[in-house]
Parts: sequence; C-alpha cells; structure tokens
Amino acid sequence: MATVLRNARVLTGDDFRDDLAVVIEHGRITALLPDAAPQLGHAAEQVDLGGGWLLPGFIDVQVNGGGGALFNATPDVETLRIIADAHRRFGTTALLPTLISDDVAVMRAAISATGQAIEEGVPGVLGLHLEGPYIAPARKGTHDASKFRVPDAEEVAMVTSLQNGVTLVTLAPERVPLETIRALVERGVIVAAGHTAGSYEQIRAGLDAGIRGFTHLYNAMSPLQGREPGAVGAALEDRDSWVGIIVDGVHVHPASLRVALAAKPRGRLLLVTDAMPPVGAADPEFTLYGEVITAVDGVVRNAAGALAGSALDMATAVRNTVQLLGQPLAEAARMASTYPAQFLNVDDRLGHIAEGFQADLVLLDDALQVQGTWIAGQYQHA
Repeated sequence: MATVLRNARVLTGDDFRDDLAVVIEHGRITALLPDAAPQLGHAAEQVDLGGGWLLPGFIDVQVNGGGGALFNATPDVETLRIIADAHRRFGTTALLPTLISDDVAVMRAAISATGQAIEEGVPGVLGLHLEGPYIAPARKGTHDASKFRVPDAEEVAMVTSLQNGVTLVTLAPERVPLETIRALVERGVIVAAGHTAGSYEQIRAGLDAGIRGFTHLYNAMSPLQGREPGAVGAALEDRDSWVGIIVDGVHVHPASLRVALAAKPRGRLLLVTDAMPPVGAADPEFTLYGEVITAVDGVVRNAAGALAGSALDMATAVRNTVQLLGQPLAEAARMASTYPAQFLNVDDRLGHIAEGFQADLVLLDDALQVQGTWIAGQYQHA
C-alpha cells in the first residue's frame, strides 16, 4: 500500500511548495501530486504532517562516531548501526562512517564492516570515509602521526576494495604521489584534500590529478595569505571542487564561513559534522588513541585543549547556517542534502524530493527541530 504525506511545506527544487502531497511506494517517491488530487484516493495510508517543513534527508560525509560509539575503537557492523541510529534522530538519513588515521588491520576491518552493513541493509550507511592516514604531520590535528604513511600498490588495492558503497579518502596531496591520486580516482574513489600543509601549487596539482573536494575547509590546512594562497586559497578559488564546512561557530568563525559562501559557486559548500561519540549520547567522554576526550558545552577537545572533532549534529548545522550565516532554509537544506549527494555522485537517487528518488526525508517543525525521518520510506519518530 502506498503512503501519502500531506499538509507539509515540501522542498522541491529551488523553493518550498505547500500544495503538494508526496506519494511513497516500495521505498521510493512515486509521485508529487496536488494535495487535493482525487487520485490520491483511499487506497493509501494518509499521513498529515501538520504543516511542517519536509526536506530531503540529510547526508553527512564525515561521521566519526555517535550514540557513544567510535568507529576507530570498534570497527564492526554493530558500531555502524549505533552511529547511524544516533544521527538519524537529527535528520541524517545517509552518512559515511569515518575512520581517522589508523593501522592497516583497523582499516581492513572498517572496510569489511561497511560492506557488510550495506549488504545487511543497515539504515543510513552509504559507504566509508577514510580520513588519513595519508596526511601531513604538520596539520595532523588529533590524528596520531605514528600511523601516517604513503600508500603503496597493496594499500591502494585495499582502499578501493569496497564494492557496494561510496569510498571517500582524505589525503594531503603533497604527501601522496600524483599517480597514486590518479589511481584512486580511476578505481572509483572520491578524493578530498585535508590535513594538508601543501602549497597552493601542490594543492592545484592534486586538483588536476582528480581531487574532488576539501575536508573541513579552514581546519587542518595551510591558510590563505597574501603571497601564499595555501590550501584554503586553492579551495576558494577553484570553481569545480566541493568543500565541507563545520558550522558550529567554533571550528570556523562565521565571517570566514561567509567568505567561503561568497567565493564558491552555489552548490559547492556542504555541511558536515565531524561528529564524535557524544552526539546522541549522555556521556560526554570517549577515548581516542588511548586519550580521554571530553565534550564541554558542545565543544570536543583533548586534554591539551585542541579541537578533536565535534559534538555537532546535522539539524543543528542547518539551524546554524540559517541563524549564523543568514542563509534561507531551502539553501541550508540543500547544503545538508542535495550538494553532498552531488559530491558523492549519488544525486541520481538521493538528495531530492522528486519522483523516482529514494524516500529519504526529514520533517522539521517551525523551530527547525527534527520531528521524524524516513529512510527508504520507513518512518522513525525523532
């Protein structure tokens, strides 16, 4: 039986429509019809959404943990289930569980667990983000530099071995040979520059070799200066690449975020959380590389006071984009859904409320709080 979602402000294309009903069958959107259309009939479950905002489900390409679980600590299917379920409560209907720099054995386990989770249909798991270990010690953040290395042919084969999902790799282009970057891209991996001390010229060469985006713009990368544009300058200048941004008011000053909005073409900025285990959990502490990390007032820092990921969720990132950056809700929603789908090459099935697309949706109230989500048409209350 079809499900018909009615009485909502539906984001379709550039703006909201309050006169449409969304018809869902077998996990997909089969029609957008006038809310009063007689063909909606009675042979369907009718769901009144109370005039809320109906958006494409959020897609987060950088999720280290959630629900008290950290992917690096326990890279298995149950951890992925916990993380995905925790973030679903905040509107994220698809995500890339993210493994930060680690040993080969942990990477193999993470790739295997991701493939198994997708095969088992764990809701929300879209693929895998390997953030390192091919990054720069000078811009390591909280990554363990003892794990860093340059990938050889065997590692390239391992990194590209996930067959049923998206693989995103963050690397420092000055640390990885350009032919290796090209090999990753040729095998279907999406490559982003991040944790890089590279010069403008080195980043530009990486872009020419196939780098598609930048991981958490401004953070852990060479800054923009007058005579040395660095990674930030290359990212802002390039018209074709995507940049992930952490809009929590802590990782990046709102003015710098507005500069990025002004510099990049519309559609090239995407919201990410870089979330750690405290998201969706009562315990503010977790252990990373044997060190206790604590979230205080939503800010995650290690004992030395350095930022160590975030306690941000996507719904809060959307609200912050509206309130801190002055973006319309429709654009903030696209930054959380449509643009990440384009970056990951899955925008033929995700990121839009349109006929034929998977029914991944999020319902917000007027305070932009999540009321519920649908993943492949399956509803869950927030």
